[in-house]
Amino acid sequence: MPRPHSRRPAPPPERPHEDEGLQPERTTMAWGRTLMSFVVVSAVFLRWLPQHGPFVLVLFGLAVLTAGSIYLTQRPRYARSARGIAREESAPEAGAVLATALAVLVLGALGVWVVLVLV
Repeated sequence: MPRPHSRRPAPPPERPHEDEGLQPERTTMAWGRTLMSFVVVSAVFLRWLPQHGPFVLVLFGLAVLTAGSIYLTQRPRYARSARGIAREESAPEAGAVLATALAVLVLGALGVWVVLVLV
C-alpha cells in the first residue's frame, strides 16, 4: 500500500530530440572539456606572472575570453544541434571550431614567445 505523503522523484526532463546516441549532449560535454582546458591554461599563465612580467596578463585575458565565449555559446549551440537532429539537417559549427583553433594557435605562439624572449 503506497504511503499518501511519499515523495516521488521528478520525471527526467524531455529531450528536444530523439537521437538515442545523445549526440548534442556529447558535443556539449566536449565543448565543456575545451572550456575547462582554457580555464586551466589561464591559471598556468597566472603562475608565469612573477617570472615573465605583466605581458602574461594578455595571455591570461585571451584564455579567459575564449573560455567565456565558449560558455556563453553553449546553450544556443545545444539548441541548434538538437533542432538539427529533429529536422534531420544539421550543420557543423565551423565558426566556433575555427575561432577556438585560432585562439589555441595564438595562445601557443605567444606562450612560446613569452618563454623564449621574456625571460
